[in-house]
Amino acid sequence: MAEKRSDSDNETETGEDVIDDQDTMVGNVTNLQVLPPYHYGPAEKGHLCFDAAFESGNLGRVSPVSDEEFDLFIRPDTCNARYRVWFYFSVSNMLKGQRVIFNIVNFSKTKSLFREGMTPVVKSASRPKWQRLPSKQCFYYRSPRKQGEYIFTFPFVFDVDELYYFAYCFPYTYTELQAYLDVLESQNLPYLRRELLGVSVQQRRLDLLTISHPANLADHVQQRVVFFTARVHPGETPASFICHGVIQFLVSQHSLAILLRKYIVFKIVPILNPDGVYLGNYRCSLMGYDLNRQWTDPSPWAHPTLHTTKSLLTSLDTSQNVDLDFYVDIHAHSTLMNAFMFGNTFDEGSRVEQQSVFPKLLSMNVEDFSMGNTCFNRDQIKSGTSRRCLAQELGANTLCYTLEVSFFGWMTNSSNGVIPYTAEAYTKLGRNLTQAFVHYYKFRGIIPEQALPYPLALRPTHRDLMKMMQSKSRQSLPKQAESIDKSRSPRGKASMGSSCSLLSASKPGKQKNSRASGNSDSSSVVSEKFSKMKVTGINAPIELRTRSRKFL
Repeated sequence: MAEKRSDSDNETETGEDVIDDQDTMVGNVTNLQVLPPYHYGPAEKGHLCFDAAFESGNLGRVSPVSDEEFDLFIRPDTCNARYRVWFYFSVSNMLKGQRVIFNIVNFSKTKSLFREGMTPVVKSASRPKWQRLPSKQCFYYRSPRKQGEYIFTFPFVFDVDELYYFAYCFPYTYTELQAYLDVLESQNLPYLRRELLGVSVQQRRLDLLTISHPANLADHVQQRVVFFTARVHPGETPASFICHGVIQFLVSQHSLAILLRKYIVFKIVPILNPDGVYLGNYRCSLMGYDLNRQWTDPSPWAHPTLHTTKSLLTSLDTSQNVDLDFYVDIHAHSTLMNAFMFGNTFDEGSRVEQQSVFPKLLSMNVEDFSMGNTCFNRDQIKSGTSRRCLAQELGANTLCYTLEVSFFGWMTNSSNGVIPYTAEAYTKLGRNLTQAFVHYYKFRGIIPEQALPYPLALRPTHRDLMKMMQSKSRQSLPKQAESIDKSRSPRGKASMGSSCSLLSASKPGKQKNSRASGNSDSSSVVSEKFSKMKVTGINAPIELRTRSRKFL
């Protein structure tokens, strides 16, 4: 049965809920030795062994199509069969040089960045750094064999006999976070405080970090608070890397970090849905709730982490000693490029202007942030999200945003194509996000100019860059050529035609047409190339034979 639904704190997306065979997938495969069709007898070397019975793992079933091809079924979120996107599994018992084809056949969403060239990530025991698979070896297409459902197919060569891992995106587990916070806590930093804010349904920690100068945390001291949350949707792992970058920068000895700690109090809840993260869900909690639709009235027993976090935010908002300036909820987006924000709209013009300042400063400070994809709305369907709910219930001076980042990559008007995100790039985005608060509070006069360790310079806007390019081109033209150019164009702007079309893509009135990327020309090229790849997707085994036996 197909239906339309909203899939994240973003525009409405289409997902297809395939109910067939879901009842059999109540858990992950555990060291499942898959025998080829018509094979009788004990398992042999080369009969692959699949496993997802580990933290954040997800693989519900494996069906062999042939000796070399396997259909892989994503396990639905616990207590909610609608969501099947995140996968994370291991493969072992292969022969050196063995070639296989994996088909992921039961995605719950048809609209995906796989259409634009996104690929899964892979690592092995001897190569522990996650790497993206080459896009030329991955195919996303409608399959007649599966009644026209979308399938993601990728061939792979196991160049070494060792344990391999495959995942939808770079994993960031609950245990990784706990290990990182334990290390920070052991350093006894005077400006870092770790608290147990609450526990989840399965009694996992809901951590709260407070980072600021110790003088700001004394009683009866007026505080300016910036509040971050992340991973309310457990499969959106880039959110954790961004949050990691925020924490990493704020506890560092960077001069701007020291400056921020002096004036601002940062409070961070790194994982809002620890049970969902641990279980390998994509969107839901242990009990099958999309927690980012429960902020209006969170239940203390069904949504304990939300209930506790909202209670803290409410108490901060009502405190006479606290100015709650920001609430930022960090997510990852499965259909759009770049980093961008969702904000709220208001009837008061002053609040509308106030809401737009920080995203504009962020776009001038972070090269992969897209102002074209950023939008402000108050759709009724999003009324249960943190951004919408808290904007209505908290004070008028609290700015509430959703920060989204692409699962795949980012583009600019000057880039030739998509630049895929890495784990390090997500972390860098978190550091840059934090530094943007220096510009904001300097703009508001909270941080005085003389307190800055060095002069701050914002990244030039596209309009500034185009003016610079126009000026340089005119200076480089000989006078005769310049006069000819002017004669051809009465306004002397003939060379700016294509540039102006690029600039127009980032205007608010055109944001619906530019949401796929910052550069419509580059996006069309990428889409055209990938559409051609999908046509040849059925020939994946042939292309596989022509490739070397290297890992990637």
